[in-house]
Amino acid sequence: MYEPNVVGDWQEYDEHAGLRLRVHGLERAEPPRGRDDAADGLTYFRLRITVENRGERRFTVHLEDGQIDVRVGTEGESAFVDWRNSQFIEGFDVYPLRRVTAVLFAAGPEGALGQVDVQVQVRVDDDWADRRLWTGGLGLCDEGAWAPAGATTHDVLAHQVSSFLRRQAEEGTA
Repeated sequence: MYEPNVVGDWQEYDEHAGLRLRVHGLERAEPPRGRDDAADGLTYFRLRITVENRGERRFTVHLEDGQIDVRVGTEGESAFVDWRNSQFIEGFDVYPLRRVTAVLFAAGPEGALGQVDVQVQVRVDDDWADRRLWTGGLGLCDEGAWAPAGATTHDVLAHQVSSFLRRQAEEGTA
C-alpha cells in the first residue's frame, strides 16, 4: 500500500540518483509583503520545499506555481496559495552536496488547518518526476493524546496517517 510522506520526511527519487525532496517547516506565518485581499478571513501558514542533491552530478530543478497543490481539511479543499509572497525555484542548478528551497505561503479556514496535504511534482533537467504527497497539520501536538512521553509531532502524525490508511484498506476489502 502506498503511504504518503509525513511533513518533514525526505523522499528519494529513483529516476534521479542522489536527488531527494522534502516538505517541511509547516507553521503559522504572515506573508512578508502583506496579506492578499482574497485571503480575507483565512489563516495564513508557510511551508518549505527543499530539494537536495546527494548525487555526483548537477541537476537543474524547476519548482513553480503549477507544480505544487495544497489541500486542507478532511474534505481536501484547495487552500488559497499566495503566489505573490511565495518564492519558487526556477531553473536552478543544484550541484552535489547542495540544497535549494522554495517557500510557499498559503491560507485556509482555521478549523481545516489540522490536516494539510501538499502534493509536489518537481521538474528535473526538463523531465517530470513522479508526484509525491506529504501530509501534516498545524497544532497536531494538541491532538496527540495517545502519544507516549517524548513523542514528536512527526511520530503522532505518522501514527495517525498509518491508522487512517489501514482503516481505509480494511473497509475496501470488506
